[in-house]
Amino acid sequence: MFENLQDKLQSVFDKLSSRGKLSEADVDVALREVRLALLEADVNFKVVKDFVQRVRERAIGVEVMRSLTPAQQVIKIVHEELIATLGEPARLDLSGPSPHVIMLVGLQGSGKTTMAAKLALSLRKSGQRPLLVAADTYRPAAVTQLEVLGRQLEMPVHSEGTKVAPPQICANAVKHAREAAHSVVLLDTAGRLHINDEMMGELEKVKARTEPQEVLLVVDAMTGQDAVRVADEFNKRVGLTGLILTKVDGDARGGAAISVRAVTGVPIKFLGVGEKTDALEVFHPDRLAGRILGMGDVLSAIEKAQQVMDQDQALKMGQKMVKGEFDLEDFRAQLQQLKKMGPLTQLLDMIPGLSGMTKQLSPDVTDQQLRVIEAIINSMTPEERHFPRIINASRKRRISRGSGTSVQDVNELLSQFRQMQKMMKQFGDVGKHGRGKMRGLLSMFGGL
Repeated sequence: MFENLQDKLQSVFDKLSSRGKLSEADVDVALREVRLALLEADVNFKVVKDFVQRVRERAIGVEVMRSLTPAQQVIKIVHEELIATLGEPARLDLSGPSPHVIMLVGLQGSGKTTMAAKLALSLRKSGQRPLLVAADTYRPAAVTQLEVLGRQLEMPVHSEGTKVAPPQICANAVKHAREAAHSVVLLDTAGRLHINDEMMGELEKVKARTEPQEVLLVVDAMTGQDAVRVADEFNKRVGLTGLILTKVDGDARGGAAISVRAVTGVPIKFLGVGEKTDALEVFHPDRLAGRILGMGDVLSAIEKAQQVMDQDQALKMGQKMVKGEFDLEDFRAQLQQLKKMGPLTQLLDMIPGLSGMTKQLSPDVTDQQLRVIEAIINSMTPEERHFPRIINASRKRRISRGSGTSVQDVNELLSQFRQMQKMMKQFGDVGKHGRGKMRGLLSMFGGL
């Protein structure tokens, strides 16, 4: 989403880094390019003006001019001011007696129904007992869609068809949740234009009858500056407590994410980063700022790994790696865990220094490569996976035929695996006195 903005900002910083001391003129030229990059990324012009002014005031001050690394100081200032523009991190308010009511609102097609399922899954993982409520009685098959998602996730769904008015459905759902001891109620309301007074009035009735603790606006990040106007109007009518940006994994210019918090004053709470029901991230301003500036986001990568990996298994894998006992059977298990973390290019973007690689890589190509590697390993016998050194020429021919690949592909995999084993053993030797941390890192990123 932020690829173009990231490229342009990186170009500006590279030019600054090529200089020794920075003059006021150097800073002005760089900030002019930063201003253009932000405007091209569809960031609100008032937000851009305030942002650049704050950066300039600090960048021409003593902290930069007397610094031994002035270019790095400017980057640090831009990073800090970007975090300030994105706002403080905010979390769901689940305080007080249950059930806690969360009301999802937004335009048609913004992804509310899918987001309701994603939120329900995330809340269940944190120990809550959510109830989904099908309150969209206008869109054809909206009720059915939520019921299907509920069955897939084994999540209860309260629905009363399309004949009952949404405020009544929501009120009945809250009463049912209280009786059935559900801790959270997620109201999936119908999409509506913010200029439709009658439909906005219906939302006000739903809010009055259910008294939600959270009113979350689901915004399609690809709508650009219109997302800011939509958020402002919804906030005036129903009083928003938070925003959820969807389709953040798309190729939108990204300006809405930077603008919407600064203009509306409403915090962003979640990011939808894919179509699957587990593709939901808690919004961290500092991490997003790091991604925009090409610094990566290791913490999110580690959290993704922790969600899909068994901790005991990860520890055992790490022990085998540092001892040099990691075999192709283990490697295959790591690949299967890695696939659960989403597209490989998305994961590489989170690792500092590797984000630039993804510009030359297609998600389809990299994921296809993982499938080829897995097919080759699957065509081996258990003995060959445990002891790759026994794989001779005739075995390679058999493996290549079984996996639909060439002998050259098999040779390449075996060569790379031997190099990885050697590297892991060296890491293990270096980390003999701090092996606990080393094992954790190797178990999470050994597959890479």
